Amino acid sequence: MSILQEPIQNAIARLRKQHNDDGNYEAKSCQRSLSKDVWESISAFANTHGGTLLLGLDEHNGFTCVQDFHLDRVRDQLIEGMGDGGRDGIRLSNPPKYDVSRETVDGGQILVIRIYENDIDFKPCYITAKGIKSGSFKRIDDKDVLLSSAELYEIQNILHPSSSDLEIIPNASIEDLNSSVVDTIFVRKQGTKALRGAETKEEKLARLNIADRQGRIRMAGLIAAGNYPQQFFPRLFIDVAVHPGIEKTQPGALRFLDRVECEGSASEMINDAVNATSRNLRSYSFIEGIGRKDELEIPSEVLREAIANAVVHREYHPYFQGQPVTVDVYADRIEISNPGGLWGGKTIDNLADGQSRCRNSALMQLVQATPVIGSNLITAEGQGGGIILMMNEMQNRDLRAPEFRATQDSFTVVLWRSSVNLSNKADEIISEIKNTEPTHKNDTTNMLSNTMKNKVDILTFIPKNKDITARELADITGKSVETIRRNLRKLIQENKVEAIGKTKSRNRMYRRIN
Repeated sequence: MSILQEPIQNAIARLRKQHNDDGNYEAKSCQRSLSKDVWESISAFANTHGGTLLLGLDEHNGFTCVQDFHLDRVRDQLIEGMGDGGRDGIRLSNPPKYDVSRETVDGGQILVIRIYENDIDFKPCYITAKGIKSGSFKRIDDKDVLLSSAELYEIQNILHPSSSDLEIIPNASIEDLNSSVVDTIFVRKQGTKALRGAETKEEKLARLNIADRQGRIRMAGLIAAGNYPQQFFPRLFIDVAVHPGIEKTQPGALRFLDRVECEGSASEMINDAVNATSRNLRSYSFIEGIGRKDELEIPSEVLREAIANAVVHREYHPYFQGQPVTVDVYADRIEISNPGGLWGGKTIDNLADGQSRCRNSALMQLVQATPVIGSNLITAEGQGGGIILMMNEMQNRDLRAPEFRATQDSFTVVLWRSSVNLSNKADEIISEIKNTEPTHKNDTTNMLSNTMKNKVDILTFIPKNKDITARELADITGKSVETIRRNLRKLIQENKVEAIGKTKSRNRMYRRIN
């Protein structure tokens, strides 16, 4: 029995059940000869995450074996096209590594070709006759899709330092820079070798790559110290969107609960985005001694690090200048995405190795000298410890570890929101506050209403295994009793909540239906 036989049998059973190929397997009939579209699938697998070809298996006939399958001929054509049967017949540029095996399926034989993902310095794999633009593919589910110009750019430049942040911005001048930010950068760089021998402002601007020697403003200088970079690049902002559910669109739901386009320099954008995100998260209040401590459900340090990384490490090439950094706040998570994939040999597997790789080195140098608004902290640290900081801070709060997703032309950090039972947390807060003597009669209500600061579905606060009154829900959420009762009536109609007691009774209890 072949080592691959059992997994292949399982894969074929799955393909038959789902009635189509998927991201890992592609079936081709290839009865008498190798079909031309096989090379598209090989290119796609080599440029994505690898995959397996099942040749001699008919997708359109329920993934059954092809009758009279010319296995040896198809195998020889594939080997020749891969370049192992002489250079004259090679069909691919940067052909991938592969394995060939025979497998028995329902009494017949098929050819199984395992395609391995190419290393980053051997991408893209493309069909030579079509050229790199028309012959480079990627795998999306069961489709072989042409790589876009932006994706090709990212692949071809993944190991080359970017010069986009050094580009000269036409029509921009010294007057478009924030003089106070520039002065702060000068102060922080004073005494370093970067400004050694630089006496005039013009010399200092050139040394730090804010401008060139002719006084023309560079992209890095505009982003780090510009008064309003969006005058020249309207889409280079941070788009914070708060969604009512766990997806971007849901039938019958509001499209956004909140939406903010955060503009300005890098430090301003990052600061505004952190604030816009924070105000849409839950804030827990805890009693410590005679005082109260407020904690955001996701540490602000983690938010700032993820958003700052997205701005500093994003791609600024013209292909990507029409795309903002996005922060999508969902009921269960936050997704922070930037244009441009992982760069410089970074992969999902080695993100937390502490080694810094910076696509935009000139911009990084400047934001390291740019303070966070209202503090002496720097906007980004650039030492490769950001990912580790995020992981540690989330772990310290007993939160799920950050999730990282990368494509050829984008990178996303997923921060999972608190999974704590908010009803139980609210009960703990109530108990603690009731055991604390209030200074004024309204202190308890005020403290309770501040425990959860923003738009939260009251269903979140209704326990599954105990009863709660409308008044208690009002105290916990800070909403009026009438608002609570109106929402409860809707939840009852939707069969999400059951009521116990008379309809008009003030003591009527409510319980969530599992």
